[in-house]
Amino acid sequence: MFYRQMGQTGCRVSQLGFGCMRLRAEDGSVEMFNPNKTIDDKLAARLIHHAIERGVNYFDTAFPYLGGQSEVVLGRALQGGYRQKVYLTTKLPLWTATSEADFETVLNRQLQKLATDYLDFYLLHGLNAGTWQKALSFNVLEFLKRAQADGRVRSVGFSFHDQFSVFKEIIDAYDWSLCQIQLNYMDENYQAGLKGLQYAGAKGLGLVIMEPLRGGKLAENLPPEVEAIWNEADVRRSPAEWALRWVWNFAEVSCVLSGMNTLEQVDENIDVAGDALPNTLTTPKELALYDRVRAFYNQRIKVNCTGCGYCLPCPEGVNIPANFSAYNQFHIFDDRISGSMIPADQRAAVCKECGQCEELCPQQIPIREMLKEVSKEFAEQRPPQFPHTAAAS
Repeated sequence: MFYRQMGQTGCRVSQLGFGCMRLRAEDGSVEMFNPNKTIDDKLAARLIHHAIERGVNYFDTAFPYLGGQSEVVLGRALQGGYRQKVYLTTKLPLWTATSEADFETVLNRQLQKLATDYLDFYLLHGLNAGTWQKALSFNVLEFLKRAQADGRVRSVGFSFHDQFSVFKEIIDAYDWSLCQIQLNYMDENYQAGLKGLQYAGAKGLGLVIMEPLRGGKLAENLPPEVEAIWNEADVRRSPAEWALRWVWNFAEVSCVLSGMNTLEQVDENIDVAGDALPNTLTTPKELALYDRVRAFYNQRIKVNCTGCGYCLPCPEGVNIPANFSAYNQFHIFDDRISGSMIPADQRAAVCKECGQCEELCPQQIPIREMLKEVSKEFAEQRPPQFPHTAAAS
């Protein structure tokens, strides 16, 4: 495992971090925000222990992950001496707060769930222009200072979903230790993007990267055209390795999160992390491959959805990520099956355009308008029968 500095904190973190948002339920499913699924504790502990034994020392979770179970599952897995071997990160859910006092209540509850006396890193979760102003109105920076002063939190930062101008404003407002941004070879100029990476790096912040595989879309079910491009390389790599190496190539990056839920994924990612050093992707031929793959996907992607699930639950029951995934699948992979696998009461056509989802979407997708397009396309491309009992894609 290769280790990097977390900004100016003095912590050396594994460049592969374990994101605990996609652990499997007992029935084998992965539903990141479903409170009705019971997480497979034994499998989760096995994966977490195996990752630690192979050198992973950065673990990331948050209040809403796995329907509120992620912090508990991770806390249990870190008992028996494992807690002392890792850097532990969770996030403050600003949307739950109605006053400054709520911050104290939530943090103490999170420490209890994680079965620990302190957090190595504590992030304001999912900052955008709106949540940042709400946080300031509740004196969140004073709360963070108190939490650091009394030892419950050692370093503070934020995760981010908005434009670069907002990112810069937040960076300049406080003496942060780290930030967490979305970055992959498809999202160079999306949200904070490479400009944000460079700005935060120049300020001395640690950089934690989420969505390096764009919700798995850069690693699985690749179009033949993309496979053919990667196969032109002099060195054979899996699509996941190509995506991860692109992010690790930046010296500003401290840690890249991966939501691993099988031993095979853990081992593959750790193997890659062993020698994916900064500034090692430099040959014109390799960089040209990324350009060609990026161009291929950019021509076909219709909705910039990562499947994070923040938009759920929909009051009408629409499975928004499943609809957008099916829509993209159709345009990228010519997949005419995914849309028909969504139950009728969860399809785009059910949307009543209330707009609640758009207020919650970290990608700032115009969901209502896009659901109209999804409904129209599915009606045109897959008439006239849709099964009513199939599982959602």
